[in-house]
Amino acid sequence: MIAPETITLVKERTDIVALIGETVRLTRSGRSFKGLCPFHKEKSGSFYVHPDRGFYHCFGCNESGSAVDFVMKTNGLDFREAVVMLAERAGIHVEETQSKDPRAGEVKRDKDELYAVNNLAATFFERELGLAKTHPTQSVHPLAHYALAELARRGMPDLADETPQAAQWMNAAQAFRLGYAPPGWDGLATFLRQQGVSPLVAERAGLLVPRERGTGHYDRFRHRLMFAVVDPLGRVVAFSGRALAPPAPGELPPGSPTYGGEAPAKYINSPESPIYKKGEQLFGLFQAKLALRNRGEAILVEGNFDVVSLHARGIDTAIAPLGTAFTSEQAKLLKRFAPKVVLLFDGDAAGRKATRASRAPCREGGLEARVARLPQGVDPDDLVRDKGPQALAEVVTNASGMLEYLIQDALDSDAFSGASLTERVARVRAVAKLLADEDDPNLQLMGKRYADDLSQRLVLAGKAPSDLTQLERLIQQAVSRPEAPRRQDGTERRAPPPTREEALGLKVLGALLDFPSLLSDQDVALALDSVEGDAALTIAALRQQLGNRDGRLDVEELLALVPRPIHAFAAARLASPAFEADSDAKAELLENTRKLRNLSWQREKAATLESLHQSSSTFSPEDAELLRELERRAKTKRGNL
Repeated sequence: MIAPETITLVKERTDIVALIGETVRLTRSGRSFKGLCPFHKEKSGSFYVHPDRGFYHCFGCNESGSAVDFVMKTNGLDFREAVVMLAERAGIHVEETQSKDPRAGEVKRDKDELYAVNNLAATFFERELGLAKTHPTQSVHPLAHYALAELARRGMPDLADETPQAAQWMNAAQAFRLGYAPPGWDGLATFLRQQGVSPLVAERAGLLVPRERGTGHYDRFRHRLMFAVVDPLGRVVAFSGRALAPPAPGELPPGSPTYGGEAPAKYINSPESPIYKKGEQLFGLFQAKLALRNRGEAILVEGNFDVVSLHARGIDTAIAPLGTAFTSEQAKLLKRFAPKVVLLFDGDAAGRKATRASRAPCREGGLEARVARLPQGVDPDDLVRDKGPQALAEVVTNASGMLEYLIQDALDSDAFSGASLTERVARVRAVAKLLADEDDPNLQLMGKRYADDLSQRLVLAGKAPSDLTQLERLIQQAVSRPEAPRRQDGTERRAPPPTREEALGLKVLGALLDFPSLLSDQDVALALDSVEGDAALTIAALRQQLGNRDGRLDVEELLALVPRPIHAFAAARLASPAFEADSDAKAELLENTRKLRNLSWQREKAATLESLHQSSSTFSPEDAELLRELERRAKTKRGNL
């Protein structure tokens, strides 16, 4: 915890006018300064900063606070992070009242070393490419033209032209610290050694790799267009390198790596480090944060190039995950800057899959999500390059709600009609689960109506359902019809309702279908002895398949082994699991096996008492001993001994 005296000193020494003036154009107005509010859109300034009181207030949106509050809101920081940032700015040593971790100082120094070496590396890559204003053009690497050619292929104009487009691209290149990693083994390693940086520190940052033979290190990134990954405070935490066309023969000096033969990985990213967790950072967030504050909505795209390309064309709210699916941690980070997001993933199967996977993180992060549709095979960079920023703006404007998009994706008439019966079950169950999981009753109702409308366009077994509920019934009938028992007159005979034991057995089986890994849990394995009948046969088939396939589940293979009476149940459960956490599934499984043991005991006790009643009207000593044995066994099964 930061000492109160330090917090007070930070507030006293921070020039709030200078701080806010870095992002807001302020002019003197009496004893205060006035400007356009950074927290909402306005045409005439109603945002006032009082230098003597260290306080700001907007009469339009009522935002107000100290310098610490301003840094928290504009940089997405918590209170401690904001105080530390302002303290470093003012040259104040941060005093801690108590330190829970005695190594806290050492950890901070280690992280500072990594930030510093990454910043040096970014400077080196910028110098080699030659687009940063701070570096002389004579230091540009002779093979940097390959990186410039890749940028030109993506639409970057000739930067020597004095056009608005060239100026925008130059600004974007500098904002994202674009650079070039030279093709040799140790270009960066040599530069860092000249700066007095230990190669071990550069190795921890993921910049250098130890040689497999002998001593020394070599560069991780070679002959690549480099993107610097920065955190919300603008500190370089990692890099992403894009592969380039191989150099022409004779361009490489002796001893350089070869670039012919097998194509290299398209992108190489920094490994995770103490300052970089790829699932917790967003590419472009630092560059976009002021625009996000003003507009309140981000555009989430898939790749680094998409982000840079959109920013270079004036679409400055674009951000992207970092080589991974969108995570709840990234959603929570984004929520600090904007409450809404438009998902603008590529118009292919992978993009649709990524969109479906983003629903849960958006909900967990509290983001209001919409989905923009791109044509098949088109990414945002393609669209804005071919048709201009206005075309992309229209796509974003026409974005649909996340729930509407997912229902449309599941019940698309062409895809649904061409799908197998098992896949149709999965699609319908997925829509039902989407509606059931929706917390907002208004959205749920709207989604239900939309699903009903789409259902009426589908045909199954020659019928067009009137709504989603009827579609579910038709699906269920289609799944169970092949082996449905029939009367002599040809009509289907309804199967008898499951017994209490069968119902409990299905619940146990359902938990295992949700999380097959529970079969390796010792408590679960011991409890499954109480399951009988078709559920037990299916559990045995599941265990056998997992054992034969190294723990991997093949749904179609398993369903082929499921007894017909419970085939529909197993198919539905595999398509739409009931549990989201294995701990919940295990708890219900163990509870239901306990109930099965109790039912088994009750049947055994009733049968024994009936036998005793029929054999004699009085209890013999042997009868009494038998009853005591039954009671002891019952207690053992209930876990009371």
